Amino acid sequence: MPKAILLAGGLGTRLAEETSVKPKPMIEIGGKPILWHIMNIYASHGFKEFIVALGYRGEVIKAYFENFYRLNHNLSIDLATGKTTVHEGEHKVDWAVDLVDTGELTQTGGRLGRLRDWVNNETFFMTYGDGVSDINIKKAYKFHKSHGKLATIAAVRPSARFGELGIEDGQVKEFKEKPQTEQGWINGGFFVLEPKIFDLITDDDCIWEREPLEQLVKDGQLMSYQHNGFWQCMDTLREKRMLEDLWSSGKAPWKLWD
Repeated sequence: MPKAILLAGGLGTRLAEETSVKPKPMIEIGGKPILWHIMNIYASHGFKEFIVALGYRGEVIKAYFENFYRLNHNLSIDLATGKTTVHEGEHKVDWAVDLVDTGELTQTGGRLGRLRDWVNNETFFMTYGDGVSDINIKKAYKFHKSHGKLATIAAVRPSARFGELGIEDGQVKEFKEKPQTEQGWINGGFFVLEPKIFDLITDDDCIWEREPLEQLVKDGQLMSYQHNGFWQCMDTLREKRMLEDLWSSGKAPWKLWD
């Protein structure tokens, strides 16, 4: 099964209220880091091997996974002996997670480039550590394997920031509260990639979204998996609160697991 690389080393400056003490992927939605949510999206489709590219405050992510089992299960502690019993939780996790330091100031392409030896020269996924979606990872992978190109990018249509008005002759005929935009596909941050893409990465300062992607487009090697469903990144406190509200409502579209 292909592994999923998760880019988790950025500074997250627009969420400075929280990222001053933790990396952006560790900001919580419903009491769980958004990184946990993204990993569950993959795991719900059967992809359970992860490589987390660490950078800024990487020790926080390491500590979380070192204590993952205890943090996510009930405990019984005998204070007389110090013996701790960990009880099985309702949501069993059987993931394999590699935590790899890729440099605090390394750019997105550079982080990816440092992980070349970790993917075993096989097809792999790559995803940013700050967005959630109800994308069907298995279908995206199948689509990628069908076209034979080096890279597949998930294309999404984001929700409009404000309510949309339908106006005729000055009169409002329709109002849609923050609808999905009907034009303009953008980078949804979910990729399926072949190991040959590493040849396009020059050094730590390489930005994945610039030279490598531009070269893939020029060579006709980038295909889009068009996802019309839910997608939302978490760049601002407003977006964090929106995701929190969706989660607390019990209707979070990206929750594909029991």
